[in-house]
Amino acid sequence: QVQLVESGGGLVQPGGSLRLSCAASGFTLDDYVIGWFRQAPGKEREGISCIRSRGSSMYYPDSVKGRFTFSGDNAKNTVYLQMNSLKPEDTAVYYCAAAPKYYSGSCYYGHYNYWGQGTQVTVSS
Repeated sequence: QVQLVESGGGLVQPGGSLRLSCAASGFTLDDYVIGWFRQAPGKEREGISCIRSRGSSMYYPDSVKGRFTFSGDNAKNTVYLQMNSLKPEDTAVYYCAAAPKYYSGSCYYGHYNYWGQGTQVTVSS
């Protein structure tokens, strides 16, 4: 059974940092493309960290570029999202998701068919 479980969300002050974790089970990270998404109230789900098609670098939208970093630990079958210099507009539910390898390079949420339950990140003073 494919399962993704996020953790690490919470309340943080502006300028602070959080590291989200996404533990995968039922498959190995080598078999799928993993991406991070977020959804704020009233907004569409947004891809914020997705591997590029050649697998050599990550895509980040301008809204998080330079502040968020994707990493992975194949031995633990876990990926991470390090979030620094957090802003109130980063407040959202954060999800990790998995897509078949042929969607490598896509940051479109519709291509991802396995999702975690989400973890709330709130940036507020």
